[in-house]
Amino acid sequence: MSPDTIVLARTVHTLDDGHRAADPAAPVGAVAVRDGLIAAVGTAADARDWRGPGTEVIDLGDAVLVPGLVDGHSHPAFGLELATGADLSAVRDLDGLRAALARAERLDGWVLAWNLDHNAFGGHPVHRSVIEDVLGPDTPAFVRLYDGHSALATGAALRAAGITGARAFAQRATVVCDPDGTPTGHLIEHAAMDLVTAVLPRLPLDRRRDALHDLLLTMAAGGLAGAHVMDAGGDILELVRAIEDTRHLPLRLRIAPWCMPGTGAEGLRELASLQGESGRNWLVGGVKLFVDGTVEGGSAWLERPDCHGEGTAGLWLDPAEYTDVVRQLDAYGVRTATHAIGDAGVRHVLDTVAALPGHGRGRHRIEHIETLGDEQARRFARLGVPASMQPTHSAYTRADHTDAWSTRLGPERADRAWICRTLRDTGATLALGSDWPIAHHDPRGVLAYARLRRHAGTDTAPVNPGQALTPLMALEGYTTHAARAAGEPDHTGRIAPGLRADLTAFALDPLTADPDAFARSAVPLTMSNGVVTNRGGA
Repeated sequence: MSPDTIVLARTVHTLDDGHRAADPAAPVGAVAVRDGLIAAVGTAADARDWRGPGTEVIDLGDAVLVPGLVDGHSHPAFGLELATGADLSAVRDLDGLRAALARAERLDGWVLAWNLDHNAFGGHPVHRSVIEDVLGPDTPAFVRLYDGHSALATGAALRAAGITGARAFAQRATVVCDPDGTPTGHLIEHAAMDLVTAVLPRLPLDRRRDALHDLLLTMAAGGLAGAHVMDAGGDILELVRAIEDTRHLPLRLRIAPWCMPGTGAEGLRELASLQGESGRNWLVGGVKLFVDGTVEGGSAWLERPDCHGEGTAGLWLDPAEYTDVVRQLDAYGVRTATHAIGDAGVRHVLDTVAALPGHGRGRHRIEHIETLGDEQARRFARLGVPASMQPTHSAYTRADHTDAWSTRLGPERADRAWICRTLRDTGATLALGSDWPIAHHDPRGVLAYARLRRHAGTDTAPVNPGQALTPLMALEGYTTHAARAAGEPDHTGRIAPGLRADLTAFALDPLTADPDAFARSAVPLTMSNGVVTNRGGA
């Protein structure tokens, strides 16, 4: 049978030494695709023999073809809710915050905003009084901070949610209050924020379906063929089914629904029963857990308290319950991905995995890992625990440690921030991603940042430059290592016959180009599961 598609390029980085052209001395420059799989890999001369009467030939000229890039940690559906309203990423201080909110559009009477940097408060408490003077006492407003784990609500928003004082939760979360018991509006962790999100205006399903499809097309234009989706249950499965009712899902989505503290035996059985549920270009594969929160919110679980005396406990009121939940999920054969930012949180997850039969057989991975010492870092490879990290998150810190994150931790722990290179040098699997909408989803920017430890095209001082990755390590984080982290190394992550036809083409070579230039390079082609999802790129 002749292939459906042949892709020609000047260079093809297969990342698979076992599948080269028939002549080992000949350059790989052609890939044949049939029925969603890679049918053959070879030279342009080979391609002339493969071609049949119905074969489409896509000649990319001087472009460089690599395995389809996969974002190792993203929130495309949940992120659309998080990213509703005014984008505050450009806000640097309280005056800028007040000005941005004053001109923000209303949605059903609400002011919604997101992506606010903690540093904008200049060391002052996160308090509704700093924004209510420009919005007025009767305007409900909900402002998400950039970490996605905290928010600021006005008094009107608190009243709409029935929040009049402190609350007790099944997980560690806080409705922050003044000394007299009046809520400040600062809500820390999901259980506290959910009190307000339950009453926020929401778009109907068809508009959210179309918005998700448009977002995924934009992601594909940047070179993404897939994503590991850490979304919070909700209606994401309904959304992807609705898209596939009428069109192709632009990215291959591997969805891990959340398992929060308080989930009992029946809830765990339901999560286990969801595994393997799938459509043409998505499947449920794994469960997302949280062992802690964020450094800036004081909810990351640290071996020593932060400068405010916080960070001394995990998200689970009893950490042993987290360990038991992972043990039960492992017994079901379910893969897990655990959010662990602080060094104590990471240690607890590693301890949990170490106690599993066969160390969980590589089924359990850790997300984020923002500060960690060498001793714990060495355990990842030893236990077979994949690490999933987002290099661009360190852009919220500063090389001189004057930012909110570094100030919380102090210089010793800030010096071991986002230890990507340490983990790779110890032999660990390291998947890379964006955590969109916490950071931008464009993989070109993340790949460049992983090498530079600063945003491309800026003269910002790099953050912990000794943790920079090589070009190959960075590319592997989006390809071969992303596949390993998902337990799919035999299905994707390389360009080899029999693997899923996920392909990404760049105008510049990610292994040799200057990273500042590469971040702006064109993406002439993206293919996901054998379907061209981007031609011409961004």
